[in-house]
Amino acid sequence: MKGPHVFAGNPLDRGDRERRDDLWLAARATDPNSRFLPLWRLNVLLEGESSARLGWMRRADLEDRAAVKLEPIFLGLRDGVGHYAVDLSATSGEARDFGLDGAWRFEEARAAATVLSGPETGILAQARAQIDWHGRHGFCSVCGHRSEPHRGGQMRKCPACGAEHFPRTDPVVIVVVSDGDRCLLGQSRGRLSRTGMYSALAGFVDQGESVEEAVRREVREEAGIEVGGVRYHSSQPWPFPSSLMIGCHADARTVEIRRDEQEMMDVKWFGRADVLPALEGKNPNLLVPGPIAIAHHLIEAWAKGEP
Repeated sequence: MKGPHVFAGNPLDRGDRERRDDLWLAARATDPNSRFLPLWRLNVLLEGESSARLGWMRRADLEDRAAVKLEPIFLGLRDGVGHYAVDLSATSGEARDFGLDGAWRFEEARAAATVLSGPETGILAQARAQIDWHGRHGFCSVCGHRSEPHRGGQMRKCPACGAEHFPRTDPVVIVVVSDGDRCLLGQSRGRLSRTGMYSALAGFVDQGESVEEAVRREVREEAGIEVGGVRYHSSQPWPFPSSLMIGCHADARTVEIRRDEQEMMDVKWFGRADVLPALEGKNPNLLVPGPIAIAHHLIEAWAKGEP
């Protein structure tokens, strides 16, 4: 890898030690120097047009504009300054309704990641995943009572039964399987089938399963191909809602495709002559994911002989 993937490279110090101090957290949340990143329905506020950046605001400016009670989530520290995410989904979603000009806008996270700097996409991934988790897990899964955020939003605790709940990250294996000068790509039902795109095969890691076992199982289930050696390439946080993509390359032991027709629209072998121009958007017969996705880099590494 030449550098971190999109949604990685977060520069914030997540402040694990500071999170244990409730008084410190309370003081930082009201500190006029602290910065707050608004999200509305998981869309992030951006500032700037030609060179967009995250739309950080001061608390006083945010309170003057937001018609909801602020419940900031502590993301971390940078140069001693506290940085927070705040969910404004209960209020208006137009930047102009906050008294901001046209250079400010709420943007869907994938689209935002294509215009932000690498480190800022890492902050965006953390903010989006945590806001989403709090929105989905407001009640204790043990007793059903309303839970409360603690440690700056790093966990939720039930005041009734005392159960502690932490955000989960779901491990997903994603793999480019190769057979000499060709690689195996698939088109799953759903979003990929609507775009006509082919990508690396992927699936969630099961309980009690190693990464290598998950790769072999997923390829067998989706394509009917048996896999031998598995090699780790790199990983990517994927905050939709909160996965860790574990990128691998693998060697095919068999080549006859027997795809899962319920899950996969198509699975095919593609040669380097097809894949290399597709990576540059120059093959009208093959569409592959763009650089925002780890799949692009796995396919590119194979095509260029870099695994």
